[in-house]
Amino acid sequence: MQDKRCVMILNAALPPGKATNAAAVIALTLGQRHPTLVGDALEDAEKHPSPGLITTGIPVLAASDQELNALREQCEQAEYDLVLFPEAGQSTTDYQALGEVLRQQPRQQWRLLGLAIVGDKKALRKLTGKLALFS
Repeated sequence: MQDKRCVMILNAALPPGKATNAAAVIALTLGQRHPTLVGDALEDAEKHPSPGLITTGIPVLAASDQELNALREQCEQAEYDLVLFPEAGQSTTDYQALGEVLRQQPRQQWRLLGLAIVGDKKALRKLTGKLALFS
């Protein structure tokens, strides 16, 4: 993934707990979809192993509802790998129920709590360069 970049963008209106949850769910999905983002196992001075961590940084940026929708659309047109986290994802712990809710409307109508993009490093910088860090 030399020229690839991973960027996470969270809804700026989220309170800390919901933002943390959204980021965790998105990150787990990214790791599953892109196992090459994770480096080799690490170890301490006493040779105790630790799982590998991501080998590049993941900027966590903030965007409004409108900005998230625009980013989703641009990323779909550019065919970037996109992980979407809709608001419905925090309304249930029943994955089957979530699927049923999401099938009721096109993704253009989903309120996004966050998304992650994996794509060309330069193109993603251009796409997300004006967004602030999530705080």
